[in-house]
Amino acid sequence: MFQNSDIAKLILRVSLGVLILFHGVNKLIHGIGGVESMVSNAGLPTFVAYGVYIGELIAPLFIVLGLYARVAAAILGVNMLAAVFLAYGFAFSLSKHGGLSMELPLIYLIMSVLVFMLGSGRYAVNSK
Repeated sequence: MFQNSDIAKLILRVSLGVLILFHGVNKLIHGIGGVESMVSNAGLPTFVAYGVYIGELIAPLFIVLGLYARVAAAILGVNMLAAVFLAYGFAFSLSKHGGLSMELPLIYLIMSVLVFMLGSGRYAVNSK
């Protein structure tokens, strides 16, 4: 049982999808004003900020279900790259607790890359 890679893929998918979904629901409830201001400060058109709904609401649902999980993970990965760029400017600064200040979006980015590389596994809606 402890050598079943499909269970590991399921745990990775569900963990990533559920955890990032909380961020998307928060933006759905409270709006994306902060994201819009970061996008406009970067010189991008503000409509780009609405992509956060795709990256933090729709893609995580697909990842949890294992429905086109690789595509959804790629979308979420791009969303996390944008988050790192807009919020931190790729500056490797430390937080007051000693970790990287961009630690959370970086972890989500790494998890997205792993789901993209590994796929959804057997326990998914469109498993192969």
